[in-house]
Amino acid sequence: MYSGAAVELTRAELEIFGDAVLDGRLGEVETTTIGGVGYVTFTVAGGLTERDVALLSNLSSGYALFEFVGDLLRPVPLARLDRFDDDLITIQKYPGKTNEQFTRLLLNVTLLASDWAGDLLTRRFRVLDPLCGRGTTLNQAMMYGFDAAGLDRDSKDFEAYRTFLTTWLKRKRIKHRVLESGPVRRERKVVGRRLRVEVAASKEAHKAGDVQSVDVVNADTTRAGEFFRPESVDLLVADAPYGIQHGSRTAEQGLARDPLALLAAAVPVWARLLRPGGALGISWNTNVARREAAAEHLAAAGLTVQDHAPWRSLSHRVDQAIVRDILVARKPAS
Repeated sequence: MYSGAAVELTRAELEIFGDAVLDGRLGEVETTTIGGVGYVTFTVAGGLTERDVALLSNLSSGYALFEFVGDLLRPVPLARLDRFDDDLITIQKYPGKTNEQFTRLLLNVTLLASDWAGDLLTRRFRVLDPLCGRGTTLNQAMMYGFDAAGLDRDSKDFEAYRTFLTTWLKRKRIKHRVLESGPVRRERKVVGRRLRVEVAASKEAHKAGDVQSVDVVNADTTRAGEFFRPESVDLLVADAPYGIQHGSRTAEQGLARDPLALLAAAVPVWARLLRPGGALGISWNTNVARREAAAEHLAAAGLTVQDHAPWRSLSHRVDQAIVRDILVARKPAS
Protein backbone atom coordinates (compact mmCIF):
# COMPACT_ATOMS: atom_id res chain seq x y z
CA MET A 1 0.00 0.00 0.00
CA TYR A 2 2.72 2.47 0.95
CA SER A 3 4.69 1.74 -2.22
CA GLY A 4 1.61 2.62 -4.23
CA ALA A 5 1.36 5.98 -2.48
CA ALA A 6 5.09 6.71 -2.47
CA VAL A 7 5.17 8.68 -5.73
CA GLU A 8 2.55 11.23 -4.67
CA LEU A 9 4.05 11.45 -1.18
CA THR A 10 7.50 12.05 -2.70
CA ARG A 11 6.11 14.85 -4.85
CA ALA A 12 4.50 16.50 -1.82
CA GLU A 13 7.62 16.07 0.32
CA LEU A 14 9.81 17.49 -2.45
CA GLU A 15 7.58 20.56 -2.72
CA ILE A 16 7.81 21.05 1.06
CA PHE A 17 11.62 20.82 0.80
CA GLY A 18 11.48 23.35 -2.03
CA ASP A 19 9.48 25.89 -0.06
CA ALA A 20 11.46 25.41 3.16
CA VAL A 21 15.10 25.12 2.13
CA LEU A 22 15.51 25.63 -1.63
CA ASP A 23 14.65 29.34 -1.57
CA GLY A 24 11.66 28.95 -3.88
CA ARG A 25 13.87 27.78 -6.76
CA LEU A 26 12.06 24.47 -7.20
CA GLY A 27 10.13 24.26 -10.46
CA GLU A 28 7.14 22.07 -11.29
CA VAL A 29 7.33 18.57 -9.86
CA GLU A 30 6.07 15.90 -12.26
CA THR A 31 5.95 12.15 -12.78
CA THR A 32 7.74 11.00 -15.94
CA THR A 33 8.32 7.60 -17.52
CA ILE A 34 11.84 7.17 -18.89
CA GLY A 35 12.83 3.89 -20.52
CA GLY A 36 9.74 2.25 -19.07
CA VAL A 37 10.60 3.31 -15.51
CA GLY A 38 8.69 5.91 -13.52
CA TYR A 39 10.60 8.90 -12.09
CA VAL A 40 9.69 11.99 -10.11
CA THR A 41 11.22 14.86 -12.09
CA PHE A 42 11.77 18.50 -11.18
CA THR A 43 13.82 21.54 -12.08
CA VAL A 44 15.75 23.89 -9.81
CA ALA A 45 16.48 27.43 -10.97
CA GLY A 46 20.24 27.84 -11.32
CA GLY A 47 20.83 24.10 -10.97
CA LEU A 48 21.49 22.02 -7.87
CA THR A 49 24.19 23.25 -5.54
CA GLU A 50 26.19 20.91 -3.31
CA ARG A 51 24.01 21.98 -0.38
CA ASP A 52 20.83 21.31 -2.40
CA VAL A 53 22.00 17.78 -3.12
CA ALA A 54 22.87 17.18 0.55
CA LEU A 55 19.38 18.31 1.57
CA LEU A 56 17.52 16.30 -1.07
CA SER A 57 19.60 13.22 -0.27
CA ASN A 58 17.36 12.82 2.78
CA LEU A 59 14.04 12.55 0.96
CA SER A 60 12.20 9.73 2.69
CA SER A 61 11.48 7.67 -0.44
CA GLY A 62 14.54 8.66 -2.46
CA TYR A 63 16.70 5.83 -3.75
CA ALA A 64 18.76 7.66 -6.37
CA LEU A 65 19.16 11.11 -7.88
CA PHE A 66 19.92 11.73 -11.55
CA GLU A 67 20.63 14.80 -13.63
CA PHE A 68 19.43 15.08 -17.22
CA VAL A 69 22.36 15.39 -19.63
CA GLY A 70 20.65 15.66 -23.00
CA ASP A 71 18.47 12.56 -23.15
CA LEU A 72 20.72 10.63 -20.76
CA LEU A 73 20.66 10.37 -16.97
CA ARG A 74 23.82 11.08 -14.96
CA PRO A 75 23.88 9.73 -11.37
CA VAL A 76 24.35 12.39 -8.71
CA PRO A 77 26.06 10.99 -5.58
CA LEU A 78 23.85 11.21 -2.50
CA ALA A 79 25.12 12.56 0.81
CA ARG A 80 22.68 11.27 3.42
CA LEU A 81 22.83 12.29 7.07
CA ASP A 82 22.76 8.63 8.17
CA ARG A 83 25.31 8.00 10.93
CA PHE A 84 24.64 4.32 11.63
CA ASP A 85 23.97 1.10 9.73
CA ASP A 86 20.40 0.95 8.44
CA ASP A 87 19.60 -2.18 10.45
CA LEU A 88 19.13 0.18 13.41
CA ILE A 89 15.79 0.94 11.74
CA THR A 90 15.04 -2.14 9.66
CA ILE A 91 15.99 -5.11 11.87
CA GLN A 92 13.05 -4.87 14.27
CA LYS A 93 9.96 -6.74 13.04
CA TYR A 94 6.72 -6.74 15.02
CA PRO A 95 2.97 -6.26 14.42
CA GLY A 96 1.99 -2.61 14.18
CA LYS A 97 5.46 -1.30 13.33
CA THR A 98 5.26 1.95 11.39
CA ASN A 99 6.76 1.86 7.89
CA GLU A 100 10.35 3.15 8.12
CA GLN A 101 9.99 5.39 5.07
CA PHE A 102 6.85 6.93 6.52
CA THR A 103 8.62 7.56 9.84
CA ARG A 104 11.33 9.43 7.96
CA LEU A 105 8.72 11.39 6.00
CA LEU A 106 6.91 12.42 9.19
CA LEU A 107 10.16 13.54 10.82
CA ASN A 108 11.27 15.40 7.68
CA VAL A 109 8.12 17.44 7.15
CA THR A 110 7.92 18.31 10.84
CA LEU A 111 11.52 19.56 10.79
CA LEU A 112 10.86 21.54 7.61
CA ALA A 113 8.01 23.40 9.34
CA SER A 114 10.29 24.59 12.15
CA ASP A 115 12.27 27.81 12.27
CA TRP A 116 15.44 25.77 11.78
CA ALA A 117 14.61 24.00 8.52
CA GLY A 118 17.70 25.51 6.90
CA ASP A 119 19.86 23.93 9.60
CA LEU A 120 18.89 20.35 8.73
CA LEU A 121 22.49 19.51 7.82
CA THR A 122 24.17 21.15 10.81
CA ARG A 123 21.87 21.40 13.85
CA ARG A 124 21.58 18.69 16.48
CA PHE A 125 17.81 18.71 16.82
CA ARG A 126 16.17 17.32 19.94
CA VAL A 127 13.28 15.09 18.88
CA LEU A 128 10.55 13.80 21.18
CA ASP A 129 8.12 11.02 20.26
CA PRO A 130 5.48 11.02 23.04
CA LEU A 131 3.92 7.80 21.69
CA CYS A 132 7.19 6.08 20.85
CA GLY A 133 6.21 2.40 21.04
CA ARG A 134 9.30 0.37 20.21
CA GLY A 135 11.29 3.32 18.99
CA THR A 136 11.17 3.59 15.19
CA THR A 137 11.12 7.40 15.39
CA LEU A 138 13.85 7.43 18.03
CA ASN A 139 16.07 5.29 15.82
CA GLN A 140 15.50 7.54 12.82
CA ALA A 141 16.43 10.56 14.90
CA MET A 142 19.61 8.74 15.93
CA MET A 143 20.38 8.00 12.28
CA TYR A 144 20.24 11.73 11.54
CA GLY A 145 22.60 12.52 14.40
CA PHE A 146 19.87 14.08 16.55
CA ASP A 147 19.12 13.68 20.25
CA ALA A 148 16.13 11.39 20.73
CA ALA A 149 13.57 11.27 23.52
CA GLY A 150 10.46 9.14 23.85
CA LEU A 151 7.61 8.27 26.13
CA ASP A 152 5.22 5.32 26.10
CA ARG A 153 2.99 3.74 28.75
CA ASP A 154 3.25 0.17 27.43
CA SER A 155 5.81 -1.57 29.65
CA LYS A 156 6.34 -4.39 27.14
CA ASP A 157 7.23 -1.92 24.41
CA PHE A 158 9.56 -0.06 26.76
CA GLU A 159 11.36 -3.28 27.74
CA ALA A 160 11.55 -4.43 24.12
CA TYR A 161 13.15 -1.16 23.06
CA ARG A 162 15.57 -1.10 25.98
CA THR A 163 16.69 -4.64 25.16
CA PHE A 164 16.96 -3.94 21.44
CA LEU A 165 18.94 -0.70 21.72
CA THR A 166 21.44 -1.82 24.34
CA THR A 167 21.99 -5.15 22.55
CA TRP A 168 22.37 -3.46 19.16
CA LEU A 169 24.90 -0.96 20.49
CA LYS A 170 26.98 -3.74 22.06
CA ARG A 171 26.80 -5.97 18.99
CA LYS A 172 27.87 -3.11 16.72
CA ARG A 173 30.63 -2.13 19.19
CA ILE A 174 29.39 1.45 19.21
CA LYS A 175 30.76 3.69 21.91
CA HIS A 176 27.99 4.33 24.43
CA ARG A 177 27.28 4.83 28.10
CA VAL A 178 24.11 3.87 29.95
CA LEU A 179 23.42 6.74 32.35
CA GLU A 180 20.16 5.43 33.77
CA SER A 181 18.19 2.22 33.42
CA GLY A 182 15.45 1.40 35.86
CA PRO A 183 12.62 2.83 37.95
CA VAL A 184 12.09 6.55 38.56
CA ARG A 185 11.07 7.28 42.16
CA ARG A 186 9.54 10.38 43.65
CA GLU A 187 8.51 10.58 47.27
CA ARG A 188 9.38 6.89 47.58
CA LYS A 189 6.92 5.94 44.85
CA VAL A 190 7.76 4.53 41.42
CA VAL A 191 6.37 6.98 38.85
CA GLY A 192 7.87 5.37 35.76
CA ARG A 193 10.93 3.72 34.30
CA ARG A 194 13.66 5.38 32.32
CA LEU A 195 16.50 4.55 29.95
CA ARG A 196 19.11 7.23 29.28
CA VAL A 197 22.02 6.48 26.99
CA GLU A 198 24.84 8.53 25.48
CA VAL A 199 26.00 7.36 22.05
CA ALA A 200 28.91 8.32 19.81
CA ALA A 201 28.69 7.37 16.13
CA SER A 202 32.43 6.65 15.91
CA LYS A 203 35.60 6.59 17.98
CA GLU A 204 36.55 9.94 16.49
CA ALA A 205 33.19 11.41 17.46
CA HIS A 206 33.59 10.05 20.99
CA LYS A 207 37.03 11.63 21.36
CA ALA A 208 35.66 14.94 20.09
CA GLY A 209 32.78 14.85 22.57
CA ASP A 210 30.27 14.51 19.72
CA VAL A 211 27.75 12.49 21.73
CA GLN A 212 24.04 11.96 21.09
CA SER A 213 21.50 11.24 23.80
CA VAL A 214 18.62 8.76 23.88
CA ASP A 215 16.13 9.26 26.72
CA VAL A 216 13.07 6.98 26.94
CA VAL A 217 10.43 6.94 29.68
CA ASN A 218 7.81 4.29 30.46
CA ALA A 219 4.87 6.46 31.57
CA ASP A 220 1.64 7.98 30.27
CA THR A 221 2.11 10.62 27.58
CA THR A 222 -0.10 13.10 29.46
CA ARG A 223 2.61 13.14 32.16
CA ALA A 224 5.39 14.06 29.74
CA GLY A 225 5.88 17.37 31.54
CA GLU A 226 6.99 15.48 34.65
CA PHE A 227 10.00 14.02 32.84
CA PHE A 228 10.98 16.65 30.26
CA ARG A 229 11.52 20.37 30.81
CA PRO A 230 9.31 23.03 29.19
CA GLU A 231 10.64 24.35 25.89
CA SER A 232 13.36 21.70 25.73
CA VAL A 233 12.32 20.00 22.47
CA ASP A 234 12.82 21.21 18.88
CA LEU A 235 10.54 18.69 17.19
CA LEU A 236 7.70 16.57 18.51
CA VAL A 237 6.71 13.68 16.24
CA ALA A 238 3.94 11.18 16.93
CA ASP A 239 2.15 8.41 15.06
CA ALA A 240 -1.21 8.31 16.86
CA PRO A 241 -3.13 5.07 17.41
CA TYR A 242 -5.30 4.21 14.40
CA GLY A 243 -8.30 3.02 16.41
CA ILE A 244 -8.32 -0.38 14.68
CA GLN A 245 -5.88 -2.87 16.22
CA HIS A 246 -4.96 -0.73 19.17
CA GLY A 247 -6.15 2.36 20.93
CA SER A 248 -4.87 5.27 22.96
CA ARG A 249 -4.97 5.72 26.69
CA THR A 250 -5.13 8.77 28.90
CA ALA A 251 -4.86 8.92 32.66
CA GLU A 252 -8.56 9.62 33.11
CA GLN A 253 -9.93 7.22 30.51
CA GLY A 254 -9.64 3.59 29.73
CA LEU A 255 -8.94 2.47 26.17
CA ALA A 256 -10.01 5.20 23.75
CA ARG A 257 -10.23 4.35 20.07
CA ASP A 258 -10.84 7.97 19.11
CA PRO A 259 -7.47 9.73 18.77
CA LEU A 260 -9.23 13.05 19.37
CA ALA A 261 -9.60 12.12 23.03
CA LEU A 262 -5.85 11.59 23.19
CA LEU A 263 -5.14 14.89 21.44
CA ALA A 264 -7.46 16.82 23.74
CA ALA A 265 -5.61 15.52 26.80
CA ALA A 266 -2.06 15.45 25.49
CA VAL A 267 -1.51 18.28 22.99
CA PRO A 268 -1.47 21.06 25.64
CA VAL A 269 1.21 19.07 27.51
CA TRP A 270 3.19 18.45 24.33
CA ALA A 271 2.99 22.09 23.21
CA ARG A 272 4.60 23.28 26.46
CA LEU A 273 7.61 21.07 25.77
CA LEU A 274 8.27 22.66 22.37
CA ARG A 275 10.74 25.52 22.02
CA PRO A 276 9.34 28.63 20.32
CA GLY A 277 9.92 28.08 16.63
CA GLY A 278 9.70 24.30 17.03
CA ALA A 279 7.18 22.10 15.27
CA LEU A 280 4.82 19.24 16.03
CA GLY A 281 3.90 16.57 13.48
CA ILE A 282 1.28 13.91 14.04
CA SER A 283 -0.18 11.18 11.86
CA TRP A 284 -3.51 9.48 12.46
CA ASN A 285 -6.33 7.53 10.81
CA THR A 286 -8.77 9.91 9.14
CA ASN A 287 -11.46 7.22 9.17
CA VAL A 288 -11.85 7.73 12.93
CA ALA A 289 -11.10 11.46 13.19
CA ARG A 290 -11.55 14.30 10.70
CA ARG A 291 -8.56 16.47 9.80
CA GLU A 292 -10.41 19.65 10.78
CA ALA A 293 -11.21 18.28 14.23
CA ALA A 294 -7.60 17.23 14.84
CA ALA A 295 -6.35 20.62 13.63
CA GLU A 296 -8.62 22.38 16.14
CA HIS A 297 -6.81 20.69 19.04
CA LEU A 298 -3.43 21.86 17.74
CA ALA A 299 -4.67 25.41 17.20
CA ALA A 300 -6.25 25.48 20.66
CA ALA A 301 -2.81 24.77 22.13
CA GLY A 302 -1.41 27.88 20.43
CA LEU A 303 0.17 26.10 17.45
CA THR A 304 -0.04 27.31 13.85
CA VAL A 305 -1.23 24.49 11.58
CA GLN A 306 0.34 24.15 8.13
CA ASP A 307 -2.89 23.69 6.21
CA HIS A 308 -2.13 24.67 2.63
CA ALA A 309 -0.69 22.84 -0.37
CA PRO A 310 1.50 20.76 -0.35
CA TRP A 311 0.86 20.06 3.37
CA ARG A 312 -2.62 18.83 2.47
CA SER A 313 -1.22 16.28 0.00
CA LEU A 314 0.18 13.79 2.53
CA SER A 315 -2.93 11.62 3.00
CA HIS A 316 -2.62 8.00 1.82
CA ARG A 317 -4.23 4.61 2.31
CA VAL A 318 -2.54 2.12 4.66
CA ASP A 319 -5.09 -0.69 4.35
CA GLN A 320 -8.83 -1.06 3.83
CA ALA A 321 -9.59 0.35 7.28
CA ILE A 322 -6.92 3.05 7.56
CA VAL A 323 -6.38 6.25 5.59
CA ARG A 324 -3.46 8.03 7.21
CA ASP A 325 -2.83 11.76 7.11
CA ILE A 326 -0.23 14.10 8.62
CA LEU A 327 -0.84 17.34 10.47
CA VAL A 328 2.09 19.64 11.09
CA ALA A 329 1.96 22.73 13.27
CA ARG A 330 4.55 25.27 14.36
CA LYS A 331 4.92 26.96 17.74
CA PRO A 332 5.19 30.71 17.13
CA ALA A 333 8.58 32.17 17.98
CA SER A 334 7.01 34.99 19.96
